[in-house]
Amino acid sequence: MKALVCEQYGPVEDLKYRDFPDPEPAPGEILVAVKAIGVNFPDGLLVEGKYQARPECPFAPGSEISGEVVGLGEGVIDFAVGDRVLALTTNFGAYAEQITLPSSAAYKMPASMDYETGAALLAASGTAHHGLRQRGRLQAGETLVVLGAAGGTGIAAVQIGKAIGARVIAVCSSEEKLAFAKSQGADDGINYSEQDLKTAIKALTDGRGADVVYDAVGGDAFDACSRAMAWDGRLLIVGFASGRIPELPVNLTLVKGYSVVGVFWGQFTQNEPEAHAANMRELFQWCEAGKVKPIIDRTYKLADGIEAIKYVTGRNVMGKVVITP
Repeated sequence: MKALVCEQYGPVEDLKYRDFPDPEPAPGEILVAVKAIGVNFPDGLLVEGKYQARPECPFAPGSEISGEVVGLGEGVIDFAVGDRVLALTTNFGAYAEQITLPSSAAYKMPASMDYETGAALLAASGTAHHGLRQRGRLQAGETLVVLGAAGGTGIAAVQIGKAIGARVIAVCSSEEKLAFAKSQGADDGINYSEQDLKTAIKALTDGRGADVVYDAVGGDAFDACSRAMAWDGRLLIVGFASGRIPELPVNLTLVKGYSVVGVFWGQFTQNEPEAHAANMRELFQWCEAGKVKPIIDRTYKLADGIEAIKYVTGRNVMGKVVITP
């Protein structure tokens, strides 16, 4: 099969599109012909050796796929050949024409869902859903501030925040991105390239501050939000797309009475499988109702996967980028 392969850690440009050994399903695994691959910001960090995981080279990066089951390992009874599935992989390997997965890692796709949507759903929407439901305890009527609101997980947070019933304030770097976030349900917007973020949050909340901040950006935006939280607020740490991991003056959490909470969806799916399953049922229901839908910005071929990763890590994307082998 063909795959986009990391032969040694380094620049994304060093990835090789080449033949790679065909996988064989072990007991308890399914073999999936990959139809679409979700591209995520950590994919670039992984091949550069900057991610928290460092698989042994050579390997195919990527962790989000949809496809068709074409083989079953011994003991698999919950899937059949021909089933349409989506999955977050357990050990990367998504940037390939085929992949093996534990059957427990895959979900049957709703009949109305296409492969591109399926590949774009789990990582972004799953992270946002877990972040806002379990970690942020977001309630209807509260104010949610979403940083990087035009990106994949940001736009998912906008949609899910609205599905929960919150007032959503989108934070973006341009008017074009703000317009996109508002088209997906954001009630208000802040262009941080033209406005002081802390002052703008305070103004839009009548001085009260944000109940929940969904931060996949870090850096200066985190610094501003750490000073614009409401009493009993929840500042969610999702990622650091800005490139700078910020430091928190912990006295702020004391005097303002808010919490700083980490969001690690992948670990949550393993540690709390029942809660994760309930989340997936709700997420699929929202998709069926049209409340949550990944927006596909661009689609690339697997041979052009380097450009797909660079487009996402360059923070150009509005919605999600998908690769189709």
